[in-house]
Amino acid sequence: MATQIVILAAGQGKRMHSVIPKVLHTLAGKSLLEHVIDTALRVSDETAPIIINGHQGSKIVDALSHYKVRWIEQKEQLGTGHALLQALPAISDDSRVLVLYGDVPLISLQTLKTLISQTPNNAIGMLTAHLPNPTGYGRIKRNKQNHIVGVIEEKDATPDEQSITEINSGIYLVPAAYLKKWLPLLKNKNAQNEYYLTDIIALAEKEHISIHAVAPQYIEEILGVNDRLQLAQLERFYQKQQVENFMRLGVTFYDPARFDLRGVAEIGRDVTIDVNVILEGRVVIGDECEIGPNVILRNTEISARTKVRANSIIDGAEIASDCLIGPFARIRPGTVLTSHVHVGNFVEIKNSVIGDRSKINHLSYVGDSEIGKQVNIGAGTITCNYDGVNKYKTIIGDTAFIGSSTQLVAPVRIGEGATIGAGSTITEDAPSHQLTVARARQQTIKDWKRPIKKEE
Repeated sequence: MATQIVILAAGQGKRMHSVIPKVLHTLAGKSLLEHVIDTALRVSDETAPIIINGHQGSKIVDALSHYKVRWIEQKEQLGTGHALLQALPAISDDSRVLVLYGDVPLISLQTLKTLISQTPNNAIGMLTAHLPNPTGYGRIKRNKQNHIVGVIEEKDATPDEQSITEINSGIYLVPAAYLKKWLPLLKNKNAQNEYYLTDIIALAEKEHISIHAVAPQYIEEILGVNDRLQLAQLERFYQKQQVENFMRLGVTFYDPARFDLRGVAEIGRDVTIDVNVILEGRVVIGDECEIGPNVILRNTEISARTKVRANSIIDGAEIASDCLIGPFARIRPGTVLTSHVHVGNFVEIKNSVIGDRSKINHLSYVGDSEIGKQVNIGAGTITCNYDGVNKYKTIIGDTAFIGSSTQLVAPVRIGEGATIGAGSTITEDAPSHQLTVARARQQTIKDWKRPIKKEE
């Protein structure tokens, strides 16, 4: 039977105390709902997932318009049973419906595949778990034969029922034909005056439909986000999983609790990562690299044995092997560093290619430039690449030496082996293998006195 996934994402999320829809709050740099959609798309590519949206639905649709999903609006938020009812016209009778939630972001592909494979086609599958503190969750009711006979929401539960530790995750696998029969029969006679999807379990038991319970690999997979505290708890669990996976592959973290992955990463063997490192987007780090403390890497590839020192930011760059970067360096999009390049403290580079073994060690800005091999850029040098409207290119030939505090006013070309005297402002091309100096002659003004502030 085909599997149709329906993601319920219409709730208000009042406890988040936010103008942002709850399912658009982020975990590891990606919205809660995106986590669920990405997993859903890996579970089944037979039909597009259906997402039930409601509160601030237009914001959610706009934010996730790049996904190939079907959006259905729940105009009134009358409970989970009512939400799923909205999707029934779009679901074929011969399919099974997998119900997921937009605020339960860490449900895993492995757990969902287990649920699908272990649930017979004519049965109901559900994820349950035992929690030491089940507060906030519906409880699983079983008979003397240990068969599931119902689910009771916490607000409707008696003290004895509240003592049950097996909780209902709300994630179900149900034949569509059953849902089309049962959902219109649901009543809202409960503490919240809502139509509970959980009530279908009692209806199934009355009709002697087999109900199979499957446990997730980790409890955190089925935990929902209702407030920012729960969001932070799931964030740390997610990051802990990422770190453990990398450590098993040969990566050293100086403090595994102080690392964040907000995207996807490939990290080689014998890489060392210091504290408070953040990886965003897609990041590749080659073997034997050293990443210092407080470093941010975003959409960047770094080849083997490169060292990134403390407090550096590298964004949208390609870094070759054996480079040395930082501390306090900023490498911006479009930058390519070839092998053995040194970029020192308080150096900013943007949209530039830096040749092998070139050095930019101190307090410099290089933008829209092509710099050859074994070039030395002195401290305080800047490329003046922007006239307020257009940007222009600076080209520096191999083995050139740029003296400290030089301004290179683009478009300009510095020849191979050229030397630029310190403090120069270069507005015209400088020839190869010659010294070019462009600065005012030093002079001393005799008998000059500093102004004195007048007494009022």
